[in-house]
Amino acid sequence: MNKIIQDRLSALRAKMAENGIDYYLMPTSDYHNSEYAADFFKAREYFCGFTGSNGTLVVSADWAGMWTDGRYFIQAEREMKGTGVTLYRMGEEGVPTIAEYLYDNMKSGQVLGFDGKVVPAREGLSYENKLRKKQVKIKFDKDLAGEVWTDRPALPCNPIYVLSDELCGKSFAQKLADVREVMEKEKANAYLLCKLDDICWFTNLRGNDVECNPVILSYLFITQKTVSMFVQFDELNDEVRAYCENNNIELVAYNRIISWLDEYEYEGITLYDERNVSYSVYRTIKDNSDSAGAGIKNIFDPTEMMKACKNDTEIKNIREVYLRDSAALTKFIYWVKKEVKNGAKLNEYTAAMHLDEMRAALPGFIELSFPTISAYKDNAAMMHYEATEDSNAELKPEGFLLVDSGGTYMGGTTDVTRTIVLGPVTDEEKMHYTLTAVGMLQLANAHFLEGCNGRNLDILARQPLWNIDVDYKCGTGHGIGYMLNVHEGPHSIRWKSRSSEDEAALKVGMIMSDEPGVYIEGKHGIRIENILEVVNGVKNSDGQFLEFRHLTYVPLDREAIDKKYLQPREVKAINEYHKMVCKALLPLIEEPEIQEWLKEETKPL
Repeated sequence: MNKIIQDRLSALRAKMAENGIDYYLMPTSDYHNSEYAADFFKAREYFCGFTGSNGTLVVSADWAGMWTDGRYFIQAEREMKGTGVTLYRMGEEGVPTIAEYLYDNMKSGQVLGFDGKVVPAREGLSYENKLRKKQVKIKFDKDLAGEVWTDRPALPCNPIYVLSDELCGKSFAQKLADVREVMEKEKANAYLLCKLDDICWFTNLRGNDVECNPVILSYLFITQKTVSMFVQFDELNDEVRAYCENNNIELVAYNRIISWLDEYEYEGITLYDERNVSYSVYRTIKDNSDSAGAGIKNIFDPTEMMKACKNDTEIKNIREVYLRDSAALTKFIYWVKKEVKNGAKLNEYTAAMHLDEMRAALPGFIELSFPTISAYKDNAAMMHYEATEDSNAELKPEGFLLVDSGGTYMGGTTDVTRTIVLGPVTDEEKMHYTLTAVGMLQLANAHFLEGCNGRNLDILARQPLWNIDVDYKCGTGHGIGYMLNVHEGPHSIRWKSRSSEDEAALKVGMIMSDEPGVYIEGKHGIRIENILEVVNGVKNSDGQFLEFRHLTYVPLDREAIDKKYLQPREVKAINEYHKMVCKALLPLIEEPEIQEWLKEETKPL
C-alpha cells in the first residue's frame, strides 16, 4: 500500500467536498499546454506517483483513475502500485476516454472541477459539450491541488537571453510581418499566442523555464500595430529590455494575463489556438469579446508551420551540430562497449552521466534536450525509463543497453537513439534488432510526392515488424526544434491519426525523427533513431518528389545484425548508410583506435 499517495488523495477529496466538487481532473500541463512541465505544475504526479510526461488523473469521492498512452503502460503500472489509482490504457480496446467515462458515471447536476489555467481550451470545451446533456456543471476557478500541496516548488523564474538575427536566419521584424500578413488574410484585429516554443522562435528570445526546453513562461498578444509580451520581470536584464524596446515589444507582468485580457477593449476578430490557449484564458477572451460585440476565431497557430520549415541558416547550423553530436555518441558507444568488456563497474546512471559530460564538452553546448534515457535489458521495454543515482541497473557483458539522448547547442537541438550490444544476445533479440534497423532505413530512404504526410509513410518503418506480428505502441517520428523543444509539430509520422495535426503535409526544411522499435516486457527494448531532413527530390511530369537526408551519422551495431533476416536490398541499404557514416565521422575522430574500430563497424556486411 502507498500510504503517502492515499493520504494526499484523502486531503484532496476533503477539499473537493468543501467546494462542492464531485469529480476533479488534473492533466499533465502548464498554463500553455507544453509537453514538458516544470515541477510547479506536476500536480498529477503528486497525487498518483506516475512520473511520465503524458497522463490525466481524475478523482471522485471513492475512485481515482489515470489515463496515459502506450509509451507509459508498463511504467505507470509500476509507479502507481498500491496507490488505489486505476490505470486506463488510452487507445486500447474497451477503454473509455475520460469524457466517455465522466458521461457514463457522473449524475445529473453534479460538478466537474479543474484548474482552468492548466486545461487547454479544446479539452475543456470537449468536457463542456459532452456533459451538457447531463446538466453537469463545470467549476474551473479552483486549483485544489495547490491548496493540498503545501511544499509545492516555486514557479520557475530564470534569465531570458537574446539570439542574434545571424544565428536565427530571420529577424523578429520579418517574422512579425509574416504573422501580420496571416492576420490580414483572416481579417483579424488581434492574435493571442500562448505556445512557449512558438513565442521563443518568433521573438528570437530563449530562456530556461522548463527543464531541457529553452523556453520562457510567456504570452504574446499581437495587433496590427502593437505587440505585448507577458513575462516575469525578474527574468529580464538590460539587454533583453533594450531588445524589446528596439522592437516595440511592450512588456507586461506574466501574472497579469487574465486581468489584462479582461480590461482589453476588443474590436473585430481575435485569433487563438484552442490547443494551446488555456480554458481560463479562452473564457476570458470569449466572454469579453461577446459583450463587446467582437468575434473570436480558432485557428492553428500560424507560427507552428513557419517554425517547422527551417530556413537556410538554421539548416546549415543543424547539419554541423548533428555531425559533432554524432561523433560524440559514436565515441561513447566505443567507450561503453570497451569498459563493460574489460569488467569496469558501470551502471545505467554512470554510463548516462559519462555521455552527458561528453556532450557538455562540445562547442556551443547549452543543455541536454531531454534527460538521457539509459536502459539496460528489460528496463528498455519501458520507452521513457529514466535511471537515477539511487535506482539503476548494473551493466554486464551481455544483452542490450538502449541509450536515447540529445543536446541543445548554439545552432541546433539533437535527438538520437542507439541500442548497444554489451555481450551475447539471443536469436530473438538479433531478429528484433535487425528488423528495426531495416524499418529505420526503409523510411529514411523513402521517395514520396509533395503533399504526403507522415501517415502515408509510417508503414515503411513499421512493416518489417508487422510482418512478424510485432508493433510499437507509439508514433514513428516527430518534428524537432531549432535550439528549442526536442518534440515539435505539426508534422509527425504515425499510422493512427489522433487529430487533424497528424495530417500536416511534410515540407522541405522540416526535421523529423525516424525511430521504430521493439518493446517486450520483462525481456528487452530496442529502438534505433535517426534524425532526417526533408529535401527536394526529382521534379517531373508526375510532380515534385521529396526525400530525406540523414542528419544522424552513428553506426548500427554489427553484432546485433543477422543477415538471415535481410533481403539483398536491405543489406545494400545498411552498407550504404555505413559508408556515409564512416566518411562523415572519420575527420571528426582523432583517436586512432576509435578510427580503426569505426572502419571495422562500418565495413560492408
